[in-house]
Amino acid sequence: MDLQFQRITELRTKYKMSQKELGEKLSVSNQAISKWESGITTPSLENIYGLSQIFGVPIDFLFCNSEKRNGQIQINKMESIKELYKVGRGPSSSHTIGPEKICKDFKTRNANADCFRVILYGSLAKTGKGHGTDRVIRKTLAPIECSVEFNFTASNLPHPNTMEIFAYKGGREIDYVKAFSIGGGSVAYENSPYIPPRQYYSLSSFKDIAQHCKNKKIRLNQFADENEDTDFDEYMLKIWKQMKESIENGLESEGILPGGLNVQRKAKFLFNLQHIDESKETRENRIVCSYAFAVSEQNAAGEKIVTAPTCGAAGVLPSTLLYEQQKHGFSDTEILNALKTAGIIGNIIKTNASISGAECGCQVEIGSACAMASAALGELFGLNIDKIEYAAEIAIEHHLGLTCDPICGLVQIPCIERNAVAAMRAINNINLASFLSETRKISFDAVVKTMYETGKDLLSQYRETSEGGLAKIHIDK
Repeated sequence: MDLQFQRITELRTKYKMSQKELGEKLSVSNQAISKWESGITTPSLENIYGLSQIFGVPIDFLFCNSEKRNGQIQINKMESIKELYKVGRGPSSSHTIGPEKICKDFKTRNANADCFRVILYGSLAKTGKGHGTDRVIRKTLAPIECSVEFNFTASNLPHPNTMEIFAYKGGREIDYVKAFSIGGGSVAYENSPYIPPRQYYSLSSFKDIAQHCKNKKIRLNQFADENEDTDFDEYMLKIWKQMKESIENGLESEGILPGGLNVQRKAKFLFNLQHIDESKETRENRIVCSYAFAVSEQNAAGEKIVTAPTCGAAGVLPSTLLYEQQKHGFSDTEILNALKTAGIIGNIIKTNASISGAECGCQVEIGSACAMASAALGELFGLNIDKIEYAAEIAIEHHLGLTCDPICGLVQIPCIERNAVAAMRAINNINLASFLSETRKISFDAVVKTMYETGKDLLSQYRETSEGGLAKIHIDK
């Protein structure tokens, strides 16, 4: 059996459903189900989404590899860290980075087009204005004329984030695709089999990874190097350059963020607000927070950022790393090693829990970003793997239960401030872990599991639906 789709068999068995019964629900033959489960063929995106709805699981759940160990199925191998760090326009990986990628590919394919038309459906239509989906689409297809339409009534969509894009030349349609932004910046197309990202890592728990590193006397960043492709350093350098560029551009920008809340950009003001007798501690707080504000405001404005691990939490990791590089003179190579270490932490969370606020609340976005930043700082300062684990565990533990309740669905209030607070907390975490790691009682794996269970227990209004918490507060615009 192909492990890629072993989950289909597991879920079907769990729900006591025959291949024929499952096929009837999906309007496919039982032979098709059999071929999927045996790995002979791959389900279409529409059928993959159908499976996720029937069994009540996220799409990604269907692609997590598993293996048997001591007679028990052990879940999950990890994808490349490249799937965690992605460059794109904010403020949402599913609502802006995904559509941006679709439009880039379509624009390249239709270089001779003189007009584009895009129709957004489902969630892309309902929250597209708030997330700036239409703005990103127009920016990506510019300078070619483009119209963007919102269809709020279409039902029976193959995926909630569905879009159609048409290319025209001289008033005649020359190309068309129906595409889906399936989360995390990944995309799929109608009538094309969805092939999930390859899994690079055979280990996915911190316990197993730490033991492997101790046995081989290597660090977490070296473990990443063992598993990634040969262009990994080149890719990570591009990621670091984009992170710095996002900070630089954010510090130079002023004005009101789009969306209607009239939120004033604060990064430049905060960065320049130096007092004549400012203490070192106050300066650290001001600079780190200004960097986090800079990235988060760029994200909210639909500008380029790096998901770390998400758009909404993109400011935490780069702000801490750039500040420490400037303060201590760390080389870019040392920064890349820190980013790799952070990537391992983020990958463990993504694989064994979630990094989606819509699934588990803001705890898995800001909490994960704080854990990644804490681990990255541990690598920069040469702390051992136990202290790095403790710092990351502290970060998750003290974000448990954090709700995802952005006002008006915009990634502005309280999201921007949360990035700054989490960045400072990461610095505090590493200081605490360097002293007290020998006293810890909770493992990183345990707190990740707890975070996932907590997220699943959160009421839906606290999971990026704008129906509860701060999102209910009326803002005088």
